[in-house]
Amino acid sequence: MHQELLSVYAPVLTPFNADLSVNSQRFLRHCRWVVEQGAGLAVFGTNSEAASLSLVEKRRLLDEVVASGIPGSALMPGTGANSLEETVELSRAAVDAGAPAVLVLPPFFFKPASTEGLIRHYGHLIEAVGSDKLSVVLYHIPQFTGVPITVELIGGLRRRFPNVVGIKDSSGDRENLARYLEVGDGFKVFPASEILLGETIAKGSVGCISATANVNARGMVGAVANASELETEKAFADAVRVRTLFQKFPMIQAMKSLIARELGAAEWRTVRAPLVELDEAAEQNFLAAVDELGFEPWALEKAA
Repeated sequence: MHQELLSVYAPVLTPFNADLSVNSQRFLRHCRWVVEQGAGLAVFGTNSEAASLSLVEKRRLLDEVVASGIPGSALMPGTGANSLEETVELSRAAVDAGAPAVLVLPPFFFKPASTEGLIRHYGHLIEAVGSDKLSVVLYHIPQFTGVPITVELIGGLRRRFPNVVGIKDSSGDRENLARYLEVGDGFKVFPASEILLGETIAKGSVGCISATANVNARGMVGAVANASELETEKAFADAVRVRTLFQKFPMIQAMKSLIARELGAAEWRTVRAPLVELDEAAEQNFLAAVDELGFEPWALEKAA
């Protein structure tokens, strides 16, 4: 019996120290804040700069999340890597932590990847973890991976592995999203934007795994809750305005700049190369736009 998933997950930002080491205390405080807003934690997602984190760092952070008392039920860790063994190790750790699901990128170095090759990869993962508590949410972000998750792949996996339960679609392709929604049979579809969730929730999207949940989790959770009572456009109007603003800027850097200002903690701006922080002019333009919109992050704690 698979656990129910939440409606909104944040690919949790990873705060770094000036020497580029992970600041785990800030990370844990941010995780607690997101959970308090009613959203879940897709730790080690794209906006977590997960591709710049080592397996050792991810394991340590996951252990610290569990030790801090954050419930495992709030977790959907990103566990996908080119290395099958790393994917298995982190997925097994996520299951042991009580995570209801893991979010798994396809292996993306050897291209083109065949449907059969991807079925083998995901199948080996599921068989190696060997737990009926494992639920897999596929991660479709072909603009980064170059490896699309096709409907044919989903069908091939689900015929053999009922614990392939859903997909995060970060493509931004509305036609592709519509194809996922047609899979049916309980398959859960998470757009990567509250804009697309607002457009498709009436058609079966179950929630979103969205960058801006790092700063607007409560607004997004509230929009989903109100969607059944209000017209969808009205329910999502505020969340869409926030998302529309943020996606005009490099989103990781923009969110980190806002949190740095809100918490009075300049090091929150730090990103790992090859990313670079917003330059002074861009940051001023972004923060001015935030103020003009009147957006105030929900109760960000004034503690660094």
